[in-house]
Amino acid sequence: MIDEMRTEHAEEINLVLPPKGRLDTVDLSLRADPATYKKSLRELQDRIADVPRQLKQAGQSLILVFEGWDAAGKGGCIRRLTDALREDRFQVFPTSAPSEEEKARHYLWRFWRTFPPVGSIAVYDRSWYGRVLVERVEGLATEEEWMRAYDEIIDMEHTLIRGGAMLCKFWLEISPEEQLRRFEARLNNPEKRWKLTREDWRNRGKREAYLSAIEDMFSFTDTTEAPWTIIPAEDKKFARLHVLQHILTAIEKK
Repeated sequence: MIDEMRTEHAEEINLVLPPKGRLDTVDLSLRADPATYKKSLRELQDRIADVPRQLKQAGQSLILVFEGWDAAGKGGCIRRLTDALREDRFQVFPTSAPSEEEKARHYLWRFWRTFPPVGSIAVYDRSWYGRVLVERVEGLATEEEWMRAYDEIIDMEHTLIRGGAMLCKFWLEISPEEQLRRFEARLNNPEKRWKLTREDWRNRGKREAYLSAIEDMFSFTDTTEAPWTIIPAEDKKFARLHVLQHILTAIEKK
C-alpha cells in the first residue's frame, strides 16, 4: 500500500522521490579536522551572527528542523548555532508529547503558533514530523492519520515558504553502533545520565520500524522547495560544521 501511495503522491504533488535505502548511502566516515575545527567553527559562527540582519533586509524568516536518531547530536548542533545569535533573534522549540490543550486540536496547531516573524529564526528540536515517525511507529496515530499527514505537512511548508519563510530540514544520521556507544557514555556520566530514558532504549529496539518510517518520510516530503539534508553525524564536530555551512549556503542562494 505504501509503495502505491509513493507513486500516487509523485504524480499529485511533484515530489523529488529518492529511492528507498537513502540512509544506506550516507558516508559516516566523514570527520572534521581536529586541528582546524575551532577556527572553522568560529568563522562559521561569525557569519551566522549576521543572518538575522540579512533575513530582515530580505523580508524573510528562517525555520530550522532537526530530526535524527536518539543521541545523534541534534542538541549540540543547535547550541553551536544559537551561540552565534543574539537571544532576541531566535527561539528554540524542543518538541515533546502534546499537552491536553494541543491534543484537543489538529496536531499542526501548536507549531503554527510558533513560526517566527521577519528577521527571526525558529529552531525545532524534533518537529511536526513526529506524526509520521514516532506517532506512526508507536501507534499514537492511526494509519489514516499518519498517511494523510504527508499532504498536510507539504501544504503547510509550501504555505510558509510562499509567505516568505526559508526552511531547512536536517536529518542527523549515526550508526546503531555509534548510538550504543553514546548511550553507554551517557549512562556512565552522572552529569549526562538524565539525557538517557527508557524510551531511548525502547526506540532502539524498534530500529527497523523507524527505518521504514524515515525512508517514507524522505520519499513523501523531500520536495524541491523544502528538501531534506542528511547530515553524517558519526563525528559530532563534522555534523556541527556541516549544519552551519548548509544554512549559510541556503541563505546565500536566495
